[in-house]
Amino acid sequence: MAFGRSSTPLPFLGLLSYLLLHHAATTAGIRLSPEQKPPPNNLPAGFREAPAFVNAASCGSHDDDKIHISMTLDGNYLRGTMAAIFSTLQHSTCPENLVFHFLAAGLENEIQSTMSSTFPYLTFKIYRFDSNRVRGKISKSIRQALDQPLNYARIYLADILPPNVGRVVYLDSDVIVFDDISKLWEVEMGGRVVAAPEYCHANFPYYFTDAFWSDSNLARTFEGRKPCYFNTGVMVLDVDKWKKEGFTQRVEGWMMVQKEKRIYELGSLPPFLLVLAGNIKAVDHRWNQHGLGGDNLEGRCRSIHPGPVSLLHWSGKGKPWLRLDSRKPCPVDHLWAPYDLYGVPRARLED
Repeated sequence: MAFGRSSTPLPFLGLLSYLLLHHAATTAGIRLSPEQKPPPNNLPAGFREAPAFVNAASCGSHDDDKIHISMTLDGNYLRGTMAAIFSTLQHSTCPENLVFHFLAAGLENEIQSTMSSTFPYLTFKIYRFDSNRVRGKISKSIRQALDQPLNYARIYLADILPPNVGRVVYLDSDVIVFDDISKLWEVEMGGRVVAAPEYCHANFPYYFTDAFWSDSNLARTFEGRKPCYFNTGVMVLDVDKWKKEGFTQRVEGWMMVQKEKRIYELGSLPPFLLVLAGNIKAVDHRWNQHGLGGDNLEGRCRSIHPGPVSLLHWSGKGKPWLRLDSRKPCPVDHLWAPYDLYGVPRARLED
């Protein structure tokens, strides 16, 4: 679905109503439970059960029809992950064809129970990510959340996913999907290993320190490329190509350079840029309206950019569930709220 900024701005509640009504009128093949019941006492972590979603008649039922999605499961971001899953299912034409691959660094049994209770019809598998894989490779960044080993797990997807997964959509936990994820899944990769929205207007040099740019050898890294910023929180990955061409080792190589000479400040993103910037398949910006969490220091409110929207991304310090709970939400946080499955529902979805 899409919405943009008109010449006469809509009141915020009007925009929210438009989103919900437009979705109800256009989402085929989806069945919502007739009633959202209060969460049972034994439901782990206070999440209530999501409604069931079914495929449209046009959906296939073969292995080739499966859409593989990977996310991390972190206790601090679990509420965001649940909302992201819910929104992805709700806007999918073939929700029963979605297969989720979750990476967790601990508490797998508890998370498995929570996931099964919240999404009893979901096809998923949880993989344990061994934090030792990045121990000694992580450098302190400007925000502690960016230093967690699980934040680097996406680098190792090709080594963790089963052999039958040749392509995967990776999503951060702080996103909401407003469109059919199959449109992103089916993007033509053009021989590239990663497809993602690309932002060539961004201040690319900002992502690296003066120590990087002042070193003539390092500064030549991007020769022969037109490097542009892209956000690794939403990307399509050619798993086979990533593994065959050793991209994990390439990214790790830059992480080790960072340990010796501080060349960036932002966690797992810069080594991806060093390896891939200027050499990815560009995807429409509608698939990552990022930065809604503000910057990495203060997390101030930001507005949605004009134009169509398929995915909203609260990258940055401010997370919508925390701001809503503190009763200091940003206007855009109310677009996240209808997908919140934690505790008592804010609104009841009915057929």
